[in-house]
Amino acid sequence: MSLRVTFVAAARSAPLRAERFEDDRPLDRDGWGQVERAAPGLLPLAAAELRYCSPAPRSRATGTGLGYAPLVQLALRDCDMGRWRGLTLAEASAREPAAVAAWLADPLAAPHGGEPLYGFIGRVGGWLDTRPVEDGGAVVAVAEPSVIRAALVYALNAPPAAYWRLDVRPLSAVGVVGRAGRWRLRFDGTPVQRSIP
Repeated sequence: MSLRVTFVAAARSAPLRAERFEDDRPLDRDGWGQVERAAPGLLPLAAAELRYCSPAPRSRATGTGLGYAPLVQLALRDCDMGRWRGLTLAEASAREPAAVAAWLADPLAAPHGGEPLYGFIGRVGGWLDTRPVEDGGAVVAVAEPSVIRAALVYALNAPPAAYWRLDVRPLSAVGVVGRAGRWRLRFDGTPVQRSIP
């Protein structure tokens, strides 16, 4: 028995350099425009039996804007970044360079007082492994790029360092197929869309 889970990355509400840890800002006008342009290619995913999203405002808005009517899943929330919540990586590095270096180097480290990368990957993977399995069933989940990176590291049983080598673009989709503990990455033949900066 296998299940297909397709992750869709939320639209961005700020330039990449202005991305903040645990960003809870809603989609801005540009973000809504991104959703509108991507909707024709992503709308078929609304046929999934189960449709979820992370609790982040832009993930909820993206899912709604794509016509998914998703259910919020707390396990799909972004990594708990403790006292760095709301900061950019550059701001956290300026304030606590040694702590940021430790966090980037050690997946068990949580110098910010929040969740270690290893725990974040395990939480998201636990959510993935507990999806109801119906042979040939389909799930769609809209989440922050960081959540999708964690899910892919878990699904591939890759070392946590692989998390830093995955680039998940806004409104991109990637799927995994399988069941608890036995996932495969799946690429479907979808039309190439204009890249969203």
